[in-house]
Order: sequence, then structure tokens, then C-alpha cells
Amino acid sequence: MPLMIIAIIILGAGIGFLAFFLIRSIIIPQKIATLENLVKQNKTAAAIRLARKMIAKDPRNVDAHYLLGLAYLADNKPELALMELKTVNSIGQFTEFCREVPFRRKIAELYTKFNQGEEALKEYLLLVKKDPNQPEYYFLIGQLFEERGKGAKAAEFYQKTIELDPKNWKAHFHLGMVLYRAKKSTESKEALEASLKLNPENHAAHFYLGRLLKENHDYTAALSAFEKAQKDATYKTKALIERGTCFMSMNNFEKAASELERAVKTAKEGEENELLYAHYFLAHCYEKLRELERAIEHWEAIYVKKPNFKDVAEKLSQYQEFRQDDRMKDFLTAGKEEFLSQCRSIATGMGLSVQDTTEIHSGCQILGVEAQSKWRNARKIPKLLWFLRTTDPVDESSVRAFHEQMKQLNVTRGIILTSSSFSRLAMEFAESRPIELMGKEKLLELLKTLPREPVHRN
Repeated sequence: MPLMIIAIIILGAGIGFLAFFLIRSIIIPQKIATLENLVKQNKTAAAIRLARKMIAKDPRNVDAHYLLGLAYLADNKPELALMELKTVNSIGQFTEFCREVPFRRKIAELYTKFNQGEEALKEYLLLVKKDPNQPEYYFLIGQLFEERGKGAKAAEFYQKTIELDPKNWKAHFHLGMVLYRAKKSTESKEALEASLKLNPENHAAHFYLGRLLKENHDYTAALSAFEKAQKDATYKTKALIERGTCFMSMNNFEKAASELERAVKTAKEGEENELLYAHYFLAHCYEKLRELERAIEHWEAIYVKKPNFKDVAEKLSQYQEFRQDDRMKDFLTAGKEEFLSQCRSIATGMGLSVQDTTEIHSGCQILGVEAQSKWRNARKIPKLLWFLRTTDPVDESSVRAFHEQMKQLNVTRGIILTSSSFSRLAMEFAESRPIELMGKEKLLELLKTLPREPVHRN
């Protein structure tokens, strides 16, 4: 009899457990299906309440955690969503409701959103193994490597993206940018051009292609690329500056100044550095055009913002006489004929009879002979004079070139006058030769001996 009772108890317990698991296997999936429907219907509040109740009863319920994460996402609470998906990841189980590939895509997106690149990278690498023919995963891995400064690895994954999806213009563009930073100009140019064939409105590609063309001295093509790039407000100021520097390289300083003036006017908040460069290049243009007052205005605009920017302080110091003395100002800014006339007047004042006047780079060359001599029949000694309008110190190579010119003209004595100074090597070279060097102080003394006349500036 006792054995019969024990058997009945065991049988009853077994039936009870079986009934429990049968009910659980039917009811719980029904609840999960209900929860999934609530999420799909965007009934986030109800979905969150139900998911929390289910997790309270079973903290390792993967489906409830996953769907709660989706509900939080729909409710614009990505931080809470990531916490739930991390829990799913730690449990490491996947079901018909919580499938591995959609889960890993979602958590990778959230890791990326919260700048957890290492974690996102791990997820995308797992996704590549699950679905090796999905180009999007390779592209996103490439971006993560690029952001971490691993250009070579990024290039591998961008190239794989292109193999799977040749018309992916973004992959071509990012590959081009990685190669651009790696100084691989030819390969970068090819990738950027491929991107533009697929998407001609990619203004960033136009901009960096323009830079590559400019580096290759193809200024005409570069100007065209920068013109297209400036249609995007993000690149407008930069593109105008680049166009200005292209014209500068082509020695067209008028057009360069025009582009750079536009850059100064269009620069917006956040482009302070670009504005400094626009002012700097403009000052250079106006210096070349002999519009020194305007050049000084731009150097001063820079000095107010950043006194140690490049050689701005030095430039303002070099042109101190310009701002303080009108005679030096006239000498530096006079047009061609007025400048040559000033040089002839100085030469005459130095006791020379001017025989020939020639325009040279940054100045004027005068060949003269002594106008008078104490001895009636004495041979008049010719002299060669160079007048140089520059703010840079005259270097040894210039003095050597002057000495060679003296030899060619069979002149035994020479004088170089400059509105700046001379380098140490230039002075050492002249010391042992019949060449006299006159810097800006001596030039200013000579200019003060001239009568003041209206000067026509360039």
C-alpha cells in the first residue's frame, strides 16, 4: 500500500511539472508575441510595462530584454536601449524573436552612436562572418578604422565594399580620402573621380580633387573643381581661398585678390582659421600689386586676432617706414614710370650721369658714369646700380647675380640699394668685391633729398 501511494505521488508530481512546462511553453511565447506586437504598433509605454513585468519574473528572459530595448529606442531612450541589449549580449542566447543578425546590427549602431568604436567594430566583424556578402558591413568597418586613424585597414574594407558594390559612391569617396591622407595622390585621384562619376554632387570630392590637381600644378582643372565645391556652404570659404592660391601660383594677383576678398566676406562663425589665411594671402597679393596700404590693413587684421601668425609681425615691422614716412611709401607704391624716374633722380643726386635704365625683377637697373671729375682727361668710371623694392632681406644669390651682371657689362663698381636689408652672407660676399650695399636707412636718406611730387600708384 505505501508503494502505491509513493507511485501516485511521483506520478502526480511528474504530471504537475509537465503541465507547468506545457503551460509555460504556451503562455510565455504568447506574451512575447503580444510584446512584439506592442513594439511594432509603437505602443511603447504598454510594451515597456509588460517587458519589465516579464523580466521581474525571469531576469534571463532574452526576448523580453531585447524587445524592451527596441521599445526604449522607439521611446527615444537610446541609453536605456543599449543597457538592455548589453544584457542580451551577456546572456548570449538567440531565439526566433531575438535573432542574432538584427540584434548585432542594432547594438553595433548604438555603440557607434555613443562613440564606443571598439565595441561596434567587434559586432560588425561578427556580422561579416555571418553574412560575408553584405557590403554595408565592410563599409561601416572601414569607417570605424578610418576614425581611429588606421587608414591602411580602412582602405582594405572600403576596397572590399567596392568589390561587392561597385556603385557605392561613398566607399569610393572614403577610399579616396584615406589615400589622400596617405599621400598616395594618383590612387586618391582615381578614387575621388570614381566617386564623382557616381555622384557629381559630392562637393567634398570636388574640393579634395581640386587640392590634388593644384598640387600637381594643373591649376585650370583645380579652379574648376573648387568652383563646384563652393556650391556647398561647408566648403565655400575654403574653396574660395584655394581658388585664390591657384591664381597666386599663376601670378594673376588681381584675380587672386578678388577670390580672397569673397572668402573674407563669406567666412562664418567657426571659420576663424580660414579667415586668417584669407587675410594673409590677400596681404601677399596686395603687396605684389604694390597696394601696400591695403596689404597692411590685412596684416593688421590678422595681428589683432593672432599676433604670432606666420610672419605678420615681421611684415608690419618691415613696413614701419611705409606707415611713418611718405617718401618710402611713394618709393614702394609708385607706378613703373614714376619709380624709374625716382631711381634716375637718386642716381643723378649721387653724381652719376644716367646712360641706361632697365626694369628688372622687383626693381630697376641703372648704368651711369661719373658726371664730373677733378681731372679733365680722366676716364669716367661707369657704375651699375640696382634699386630693389622688396621687404625680404637681399640674399647672397642676388648679390652674386649683380656681380655677374657687372662682369657682363664690364663695370668695375656697383651699388645695390634696397627698401629692406641684406643677409649676412650677402654682406660677406660684397666685402671682398667692389660692391656697395645700401639698406633701407641709407635709401630713406637719399629719398629725402628728392623734391616731393605727386606719385601715381599701381
